[in-house]
Parts: sequence; structure tokens; C-alpha cells
Amino acid sequence: MNRSHTRLRLSRTALTAVCAVVVVGVAAGPAAAHAGVTASDPRALAENVTLSFTSEAESDTAGIAELRVVLPKGIAPDAVALKDAPKEWKLSATPDGYAIGGPALATGTDAEYSITVRQLPDEKSLAFKTLETYSDGKISRWIEVPTDGEKVDNPAPVLELKAAAPGAKPLAPSPSPSPTSSSAPPPEQSAAPSGPVASTSAQATSAEEAGSSTGATVGVIAAVVVLLTAGFWWARRSRGRA
Repeated sequence: MNRSHTRLRLSRTALTAVCAVVVVGVAAGPAAAHAGVTASDPRALAENVTLSFTSEAESDTAGIAELRVVLPKGIAPDAVALKDAPKEWKLSATPDGYAIGGPALATGTDAEYSITVRQLPDEKSLAFKTLETYSDGKISRWIEVPTDGEKVDNPAPVLELKAAAPGAKPLAPSPSPSPTSSSAPPPEQSAAPSGPVASTSAQATSAEEAGSSTGATVGVIAAVVVLLTAGFWWARRSRGRA
């Protein structure tokens, strides 16, 4: 009787434990896949830091083909270099971060890669919002940033930073790339002709005004000559008649 009672209690305990495991597994199912980031030196203002990313596969029918990452404030796209990635994957800068991708990975294979950052910003944490694109066109968005300890369904990879090392200072920004060449002349050159052109126009105007003035003067002189000649002949005829 005691043995039966003990077996019954053990069976109930085992059943309860199994149910608890199942419940936990079901509850954690939707959030099982995630994207994460770690750093070789997770300190503010640390230089030449390697950031390693992992994007877990969550599709049963397609593989990850591309990742697009929005860099946090303080990290410019040109301050990032690819260190390690799946075979034939390439990294290219975007206006707000970078894209990395290539041939689709095998179904169920996590996308793992690492980049080198020139310097981490002076912040307490950095969020790397990530879009995962699968070979079938499906997109998983790990872009939510939890605040005040709240839980979110699609959390972005967040890197917690320690305080900066004593004496650490922000590096000078990298030089801007030279402007793209163009067939159009530089502003200085295009504006330069305006001086001579304006000068020439002024000279032409002055010449026209001078010509007009000279013509008027000649006209007046001619009129005076005509009047004098007419007066001379009128006076002569008047004397002849007298």
C-alpha cells in the first residue's frame, strides 16, 4: 500500500515536471531565434574592436541570404570593415549602416560574421537593428530596443558597454571621400567668366552710348551748317534784290 502510494506520488511529480517543461518550451518557442552581438573589448571609446554577430535561423524551408544592419549613433559606415563571414559573402556600406550577404546558407544554418570597428562611441549600450532576408524573400526584423527592462518580441542585438579606459579620447573622424568627378566645371571656374562677360557688356554699353552721343553731336553741327548756309544765301539774295 505504501509502495503504491509512493509510486503514484512519483508518477504525479514526473508528470508535473514534464508538463512544466512543455509549457516553458511552448512559451519560449516564438522567441527561440534571435540575433546577438559580442565584442572583443566592450568598453566605451575602445579602438579597433571586433564585433561578432549571430543571427539564428528560424525558417524550416529557406536559408539566410542577407543581413542589413543599422549602425548606432557614433559609428559611421566607413568606420566598419569586414573581418570574417560565410563563404562568398560581401559587405557593402549603406547610408545608415551596412549590408552583408551572398549565396543563401543552408536551411537551419545560423548566420555568423564579425566586423572591425575603428572606435566604439562613448555610450552605455549600442543597438544594432537587423533585418534578416531569407532565400524565399521572407524578412525577419530584429529591430525592437527594450526600455526599462521590458520584454519585446523581436529584440535588436544590444551590446552593453563598460566605462571607458582612463585617458581614452574620441578619435578624429576619418577623412571624407573626395567628391565624384563631373564634366561640369567647378563653381569657381563656372563663376569666373562672369567678370569678363560683365566687363565686356559694360564696354559694349559704353561704346553704344559714346556712338549715340557722337551721332547727336554730328547731327547738331550739320543742322547749324545748314542753317548758316541757308542764312548766307537768303542774305545774298536780299542784297541782290536791293
